Amino acid sequence: MFSPNWSADTASVVLEQERVLVVSPAARAAGVQVGMRRGGVLMLMPEARVYERAPEREAEALHAVAMALLQYTPLVAQAEEATLLIDIGASLRLFGGIGALCRRIRANLHEMGFVCALSCAPTARGAWLLARRGGGRCLKMDSLVRRADRLPSALLPPARPFAAWFEGIGCFSLGDMRHLPRPGLQRRCGRALLDMLDAAYGMTPELFEWIEAPTTFSAKLELFDRVEHAEALLFGAHRLLLQMTGWLCARQLAVERITLQLEHERGKVARPPTLIDIVLAEPTWRDEHLVRLLKERLGKVMLEAPVIGLCLEASQVQPMAPPSDSLFPEPGGSEEDQARMFELLVARLGPENVLQAAPQADYRPELANVWVPVQKKIRAAVMQAQMPSDVLSLPRPAWLLAKPIALLMRNHRPFYGSPLKMASNPERIEAGWWNQSQTRDYFIAEGQDHAHYWVYRERIAGADGETEPRWYLHGLFG
Repeated sequence: MFSPNWSADTASVVLEQERVLVVSPAARAAGVQVGMRRGGVLMLMPEARVYERAPEREAEALHAVAMALLQYTPLVAQAEEATLLIDIGASLRLFGGIGALCRRIRANLHEMGFVCALSCAPTARGAWLLARRGGGRCLKMDSLVRRADRLPSALLPPARPFAAWFEGIGCFSLGDMRHLPRPGLQRRCGRALLDMLDAAYGMTPELFEWIEAPTTFSAKLELFDRVEHAEALLFGAHRLLLQMTGWLCARQLAVERITLQLEHERGKVARPPTLIDIVLAEPTWRDEHLVRLLKERLGKVMLEAPVIGLCLEASQVQPMAPPSDSLFPEPGGSEEDQARMFELLVARLGPENVLQAAPQADYRPELANVWVPVQKKIRAAVMQAQMPSDVLSLPRPAWLLAKPIALLMRNHRPFYGSPLKMASNPERIEAGWWNQSQTRDYFIAEGQDHAHYWVYRERIAGADGETEPRWYLHGLFG
């Protein structure tokens, strides 16, 4: 069972048919009570926020929480009075036990803007009864029976129309109700009461209609007020991401691309929504990394108009990859960790500032590679297949200069800080067309400090009549 997470200093009430239905702690401290009329509330607290009950929005909130809970188990069902039932029997070991699982669920609901009465029991109806009384945990059937026997008899919905009759005969608890003659109780109150009572105590099997995740994901959130700063939208975006996480886990999918739409005013001053598109280097189904990426992107967005709603879509998904079963972990983190780091850098610095090497099938060193955004997929196997194997086996410097540096000649030897001694056989490169042709002999040279350089000698004499070939420095080895 869950309800809105009101701040302790906010006076808010919800009305149904002009009478108070729900009261925040601040309004209750001022004397506002359930059942009071609107005029009485405004007389006690003129500054109180008064809301009309909206069953449609309650249903949307219940569905949103159910979608978020799908990340813990695919067995989620809706029950009476704003409650959700989840079967966690097969999930306890995965999430570290009942205590850790309850803490995670409570934290998720808090991040979505709700507080919950969380309870656990061997039967679904038993957990429902404990939640209606504020929550609690009973992991064994004997403990549940003892605790349920002390609960008030009017806690069961089929028993509430007969509350006065139960009080008149001295039946104040569920334990007292269990001692009543069953045939007479059925004739008086109906079969539904006995069915619910038996289900709570584990005497009959429980059947539920489990919530099924849709084939595609698209979730919307209408904001309570106009938001003028993009950073303030992170809370609402996180709420939508939690729903998407549950959907991904239920469908066994991982997302590669998400789109967040920032919806603006409608009507005469309507504006098209602002789109925030995030492309992931590696598919994921976790919300923590996506929240960090959205935080970086929202921090750079300048809103042209106030935002009144959000819409999140999973634009591109693929089947969820199983976790690695290697015995020893990868040094420096897994490939997924490295991909997340690059995605965070792209969100912070921009895609044009985070680049990766993309080899090209060209013999000329300065054209054998181009730099492309790190998010672009590169088919390395295809690139390598286009290059001859003898070229791939040749040593290449780690640092290739953007423009070759002409070297001085001393005693017929190239000079760069000290005379250079050739330490390898020449590698001849003749490539290019027309005015871009190159005819060079490359060498690995060694200086007196034992540093290694990649130099080349032009095989064509200079146009100014020079007889000796010119030498250039093109790269440095590590």
